[in-house]
Amino acid sequence: MQSVFVRQLGEGGRNLLALHCTIAHSGAWSGLSKALDGSASLVAPDMLSHGRSPDWDGQSDFFDAVTGLAAVELTKPMDIVGHSFGAIVALRLAMEHPDLVRSLTLIEPVFFAVAKQDAPDLYDQHLRESQPIEAAFQAGDESLAARLFNRMWSTGIGPKWPDLPERTRAGMVRGIHVVPASYPVLYDDQAGLLDPDKCKRISMPTLLLSGSKTHPTIPAICDGLQRRLPNARHEVIQGAGHMLPISHPLETSVLLQELWKAGHWTGVTTG
Repeated sequence: MQSVFVRQLGEGGRNLLALHCTIAHSGAWSGLSKALDGSASLVAPDMLSHGRSPDWDGQSDFFDAVTGLAAVELTKPMDIVGHSFGAIVALRLAMEHPDLVRSLTLIEPVFFAVAKQDAPDLYDQHLRESQPIEAAFQAGDESLAARLFNRMWSTGIGPKWPDLPERTRAGMVRGIHVVPASYPVLYDDQAGLLDPDKCKRISMPTLLLSGSKTHPTIPAICDGLQRRLPNARHEVIQGAGHMLPISHPLETSVLLQELWKAGHWTGVTTG
């Protein structure tokens, strides 16, 4: 098994495993760590082909590899938070290691297989909006694919590609090749995460977070997961887009601390 770089953030009493989104890196959690104001110790690995971690070998199953490497850090009962693709890794970890997961927070989970089942019109809309990215992949233009991918998921709120530092753009181009490798899991549920028996294992308090300005598929995915998971609720952060843990760390931290303080939900609600 390959090894990855793991960033430590904060020195608080809660042990939090934080899993970043595609074409970002573990430093994306710095704002949230600061907003938590000493209440948590974050363990934040860089995914393969991201940050300071080595490149994915291109041979192993990417989802299996990333999940296995994240599981290495799950050495004691921890809270887990995952963003975007990282949220799907977090979901799988909670299913496979429920005894080690105190709470689960899924931020903007890109589990399109849920929308495919529950909201086919929104799913089809997402496929249409993604076509320019797919065309760039098919043309072998990873730089263009990264630029278009960043534009799509910045949801009109984040900085535009020319305004990003060259180092940031280079990191995005480096990691973009893992996006198609995740499609079987995200679009077709190749890992079987929607199996009802697996969903029942997610008995820990679960928070689903979406931004009010995100893509319409994301609220549908959150609502679908809320219905399938036994102890989940969906909250919406106003004014936020897909990158809400970076753009709205304070609001995210407040909801996390409410989750931890409650220790359980008294029912399933929608934000």
